[in-house]
Amino acid sequence: YVTTAEELWRQTEGRITHFVAGLGTTGTMVGTGRRLKELNAAIELVAVQPDEPFHGLEGLKHLDTAIVPGIYDPTIPDRTEFVATEQADRMVHRLARETGLFVGWSTGAALVAAERVAAALDRRGPPAIIVVIAPDSGLRYLSERRRLAGEAA
Repeated sequence: YVTTAEELWRQTEGRITHFVAGLGTTGTMVGTGRRLKELNAAIELVAVQPDEPFHGLEGLKHLDTAIVPGIYDPTIPDRTEFVATEQADRMVHRLARETGLFVGWSTGAALVAAERVAAALDRRGPPAIIVVIAPDSGLRYLSERRRLAGEAA
């Protein structure tokens, strides 16, 4: 509740405008999101979920069809971005190719959602600071070499 939100607040000098996090255990969105709203109610909280019940986004839940964690409060996120497994796959490969970052599919999904948030901003308005939680690295998926390489399973 306190530590992550306070760190983000401090690191952005209180200028964070958007917070994007995937919903798995939902703890990051519930705790960090609640505290960020206390610090500034105008911060937009964006939850990330898979777009369908049967997906390949390890760690994320499609809440309409999953067991919803008891801590989850659906009033905390301002909106939800639904991301397809294929979109997250493309982002994972793009990040590896363009930046050398080796991330997992939950992180890929969160970054797809963050790109959508950025694309929808009014460029004439004040600058936005979008913070994205990157919950996994690609290391935990090394056994899925073919998928990481972009090959069909």
